[in-house]
Amino acid sequence: MTAHAQASLASSPPPALSPRQVTLILFALAMGGFAIGTSEFVVMGLISEIARGLGVNEPQVGHVVSAYALGVVVGAPLLAILGAKLSRRSLLLALMGFYAFGNLASALAPGYPTLMLARFVAGLPHGAYFGVAALVAARISPPEQRGTAVGRVMLGLSISLLVGNPLATWLGQHFGWRWAFAIVSVIALATVAMTARVLPRVNAPRPDALRELRDFNRKPVWLALGIGAIGFAGMFCVFSYLAPTLVQVTGVRESFVPFGLVAFGLGGILGTLAGGWLFDRLQFRAAAVVLGWSALVLLLFPLAARSVWTVLPAVLAVGTMGALAPILQAHLMDVAAEAQTLAAASNHSAFNTANALGPWLGGMAITAGYGWTSTGVVGAATAIAGLLVYFWARREAQARAVLAVECE
Repeated sequence: MTAHAQASLASSPPPALSPRQVTLILFALAMGGFAIGTSEFVVMGLISEIARGLGVNEPQVGHVVSAYALGVVVGAPLLAILGAKLSRRSLLLALMGFYAFGNLASALAPGYPTLMLARFVAGLPHGAYFGVAALVAARISPPEQRGTAVGRVMLGLSISLLVGNPLATWLGQHFGWRWAFAIVSVIALATVAMTARVLPRVNAPRPDALRELRDFNRKPVWLALGIGAIGFAGMFCVFSYLAPTLVQVTGVRESFVPFGLVAFGLGGILGTLAGGWLFDRLQFRAAAVVLGWSALVLLLFPLAARSVWTVLPAVLAVGTMGALAPILQAHLMDVAAEAQTLAAASNHSAFNTANALGPWLGGMAITAGYGWTSTGVVGAATAIAGLLVYFWARREAQARAVLAVECE
């Protein structure tokens, strides 16, 4: 960890917390991640219901997903800057309260234009919440367990893929799509209540917005975000076209698709836990391990997709690419100096960029006639590109270390 990062994270001594208190805080923060993950992906499972309810076609409902992603990209840095003067506890409560409002607005939207606006608003606090939650988790944990703590917070997002999204989809199918967003709003409010209860007030000094912007605009930060925006795209490339790949290539019935989603969700949970563990042992080198693993998994996916016996393990392996998220989240704490909140929040802007880039590149390959499994090859190319950015970042770090030694 750099001296700047150490100073930022230790600007005031962390409160003396018992293991039980730390567990409760991490659970509360992960519950917020569960709410966010459920809301983010539930539209994909309720496209037909929303289209019928609003009198629009399904591609138009797909734009609702894009509106949310745009909100994440815009809101992560914007709300991090606007909340620069707030304590992290107050900022967390405000962000999750804002998220509850955005989802309630989604549930009550009278028409398609208002739903688009509501989903954009709901996406605004997404990245900033995860960024601040990761910083809080790292601060209340021993230095050698920072990666594990960040992974446990982000575990809520992975569990939402396995449990929250299927349950919200079922609820929406049986009682109306609006209820899915209403339930997310309730979970978000419960997160606010629990966080307020278990997270102690700490008066830690915060840098001003201009200082955050100056420290944010540094090459190590941008390279880390570049790794996420490019290297993570392969996972979304495969996941976005998983259902038609299973039906058209593997040759299973549509009723089999949920098993593929479950396998992906399990992989996401394993990856999130493994990513935190790897970072605690390898630091930034863990990113290279995960990117190399990702390239291998994605290259094998086209072969594995041809058999029902191999496709589920392959999909689970693709899900483990989520290990990159806690690794980059923790690494940004080391290179962001006084821009801790802004950099941590922007990590999720990078991942949503990957979420847009992966399906777009995969769609181009499929449209060009290379078949559904071409997403694996395209995804492997993005993982390798992310690995190249990683080596660039490592070279820059080594050059800075040499320069620092020479200046002493």
